[in-house]
Amino acid sequence: MIVQAEKTIDFAKIIERTETFTLRYKILIADDEPGIVDMMKSYFSTEYDILTAANGREVLEKAALQPDLILLDINMPEANGFEVCRQVREYLTCPILFLTARIESTDKIHGFRAGADDYIVKPFDLDELVARVAAHLRREQRRQNTAAVRFFGELSIDYTARTAKIRESPVSLSRREFDIVELLSLHPGQVFDRERIYEAVWGIDGSGNSDTVMEHIRKIRAKFSLLSLHSYIETVWGVGYKWVG
Repeated sequence: MIVQAEKTIDFAKIIERTETFTLRYKILIADDEPGIVDMMKSYFSTEYDILTAANGREVLEKAALQPDLILLDINMPEANGFEVCRQVREYLTCPILFLTARIESTDKIHGFRAGADDYIVKPFDLDELVARVAAHLRREQRRQNTAAVRFFGELSIDYTARTAKIRESPVSLSRREFDIVELLSLHPGQVFDRERIYEAVWGIDGSGNSDTVMEHIRKIRAKFSLLSLHSYIETVWGVGYKWVG
C-alpha cells in the first residue's frame, strides 16, 4: 500500500521553476541513513544545491521543489523507493538514480519499471557516483536544449515540453513512454529491436529484462487508440518496432 504524505501534495500546482539563470543544479538525496546523507551532501554540495529526505513522505514533499536529479534509496520508511519513484515519476521527468544494497536482478528490473534511470549498488565508489550524476545531468540538459515540434498527421509532439497531442487532446505519457515515442518518432521508418530501445531509454546500465519495452509500447498504443485509429508504432515481427507517421 502506498503511504501518502500527511498533507496532500498537489503536484499539478507545483510552482514553476524560477527564470533566474543559474549554473547550479539541484539534487535531492533521499536515504534513511544520516551518515550516508551527510557524506554525499558534503561531496556534492561544492557543485550542486542539495535537498535531503529521510523517508518516503519527505521525498514527496521535497519533489515539489523540482530537483534536477534524485538519488533515491529503496529501503526507506513511510513508502519505499519503488513506491515513491512511481508517484514522483507521474509529475517529474528528472533523472532518478536508485542507491541500494539490494543486488538481485529482479530488484533492478522492478526499479527500472518504476521509472528509475540508473541503479547503483552500495557500497559504491563516490567518484563513480559523481561521474554518473554528471552524465545524467548532461543528458537531461541536451534534451532540454533541443527545441522542436513535429507533426505526424493529427499527432503533434513537442520534444522540448515533452508533450504529445492528438487533435489538441493531450496524450498522457509517462516519462519512459515519452522517451520511447521520442526515440522512434525522431527516426521514422528505422527499426529498433527491444534491446536497443531498452539501452537507449534506460541507460548504460539497462541490464534488466527488455520485455518491459513491450509493456511500455502496449501502454503507448492503448493511449493513442483512445484518440486515434492510427497506432504510430508498428511491430516488425521478429525484429523490433518502427515509427510510422
